[in-house]
Amino acid sequence: MEYLDYFQYNSLVILTYFFICFGVMIIHTLTKGESTKRFFSTSSNSSLLNPITYIRFFTHVLGHGSWEHFTHNFLQILLIGPMVEEKYGSYNLVIMLLITALVGGVANKIFSKNTRIYGASGEVFMLIVLSSFVNLQAGKIPITLVLIILFYIVDEVFKGLFKKNDNVSHLGHIMGGICGVVFGFYFK
Repeated sequence: MEYLDYFQYNSLVILTYFFICFGVMIIHTLTKGESTKRFFSTSSNSSLLNPITYIRFFTHVLGHGSWEHFTHNFLQILLIGPMVEEKYGSYNLVIMLLITALVGGVANKIFSKNTRIYGASGEVFMLIVLSSFVNLQAGKIPITLVLIILFYIVDEVFKGLFKKNDNVSHLGHIMGGICGVVFGFYFK
């Protein structure tokens, strides 16, 4: 077991988030997607009288539609997340992830019609935008922030307006990006 001494659980929140989502993905596979539909997604059609609706506002970021979807999101999260966690701290990152999940879930409920969302894409966009604040200096706007907003947020707005049936929650991406900007300026 000496070989385990060479490994470090170097990013508490990001790695824990990964392993939870990995477990949810295994359950998704075993239940042929039924678990994700019932517990790890949120739908604009969910009744506000159903208590599980409020839980799903948070848990939708744990479920993914396929292994490809999961892998795509977590390649980015595992790349960017540890740096963001080191900069802002584990506690703050948990709060930011929870708020981003809630904002994405509520925005889907309010603004989307007949749409079910799941996945960590909103969290990815929050981390991408937030990462551009890591080297923020007082009174300066990072060019990386401007470029990220141009490439990601504008692209998502364009896709959301003109690509109606691509099965991607562009609203979730936009909400994640907006959360990243808000958190970046709040924690500067």
